[in-house]
Amino acid sequence: MEGNRILSAAGEPQRWESALEPLLGAPTGALWRLHSDAVNATLLARWLPAEPCANLLKTDLYDEAMGSGLYPLLSTRAARVAALDVAPSVLVAATARHPALLAVAADVRRLPFASGAFDVVVSNSTLDHFDTRDDILESLRGIHQVLRRGGRLLLTMDNLANPAVALRNVLPFRLLRRLKLVDYPIGATAGPARLRRMLAAAGFEVLETVALLHCPRALSVALARRCERRGTQQARAEFQRAALRWERLARWPTRYLTGYFVGIDARKR
Repeated sequence: MEGNRILSAAGEPQRWESALEPLLGAPTGALWRLHSDAVNATLLARWLPAEPCANLLKTDLYDEAMGSGLYPLLSTRAARVAALDVAPSVLVAATARHPALLAVAADVRRLPFASGAFDVVVSNSTLDHFDTRDDILESLRGIHQVLRRGGRLLLTMDNLANPAVALRNVLPFRLLRRLKLVDYPIGATAGPARLRRMLAAAGFEVLETVALLHCPRALSVALARRCERRGTQQARAEFQRAALRWERLARWPTRYLTGYFVGIDARKR
């Protein structure tokens, strides 16, 4: 797995290409992406092994196509980082930013890797874009297969225990897009308890479960865009500080009601 190459994939590239290609290079959204990357990177920095592993897989490249993403952190914790996506424009944009990345055009439900090929799999809000929970379970079983024994899955998904996420997921996608609440298709997901059961069914031992990204999302995205339009470094810095303060709710008993994502650290049995 050396170098940067893009392989062919089965799956649904046309659907995701039409949804994501218009977002690449959009004039707004960078500040919100910066906050999202910071929250996810903080969690992963705590969960990833301190000593770099040999091979790490990331299950999509949206973060790296839209900004710096998580690759700068992942590349310090693994000798080789591979990642996959189904959208051709996402693959091209991500590898243009990160030439050392091994980019694979593939569907996470049909991973083109040998059994036990990876020490760590990072799946950052990938599996919550399928139509059914059966697709999620199929993906978890495939990830289990490509992990070595004792390998780690670091997973985040939309948190159905959050009332805002639960409401969003029952509304029509056309309405959500018209209201500028969602830019791309959403899918089935679950709350923390069901996700733990699904991971157990796929052969994982759950080590830790957390809730993350606690700032009110619709309001925060709108404020981030306003800060971008104002164009001052001070406004951007103030937004970043204010948004990160919301992560203190991760320590509260109500964290699964406020966190937009569930994060799970799991180990292959």
